[in-house]
Amino acid sequence: MRITLDSPASAPQPLSPYYSQVARVEHADGSALLYLSGQIAEGATLAEQSRGVFETIAALLEAHGATLADVINIRTYLTDITELAEYGAVRREFLTGTPPTSMTFEVSRLFRAEALIEVEVVAAVPATE
Repeated sequence: MRITLDSPASAPQPLSPYYSQVARVEHADGSALLYLSGQIAEGATLAEQSRGVFETIAALLEAHGATLADVINIRTYLTDITELAEYGAVRREFLTGTPPTSMTFEVSRLFRAEALIEVEVVAAVPATE
């Protein structure tokens, strides 16, 4: 098993240099698990921020040879759970296949005062042949 931590140059860069955006855990058969740090995005509404979050997640996954279809677990943190339907509508635009395992939490605030949402995912990348 090999573990690589990075913030791919081809994706939006983290807001702080003190963490890596992706932990790639490679197995002997060539498959890998990708653990993505929580992502936030700019925007005036939850829908705008959600779209930005999923666009960033897609770019991070792509940098590691994966897509949103490879997501097996998603954890979502919302500052207002009553807006869950708005987030869910955007999520369904990006996660169109079988839904991954999921947890959604309401939190009092995120590390940026303007952030309404933070999302972290785990993706499973099959071995290449």
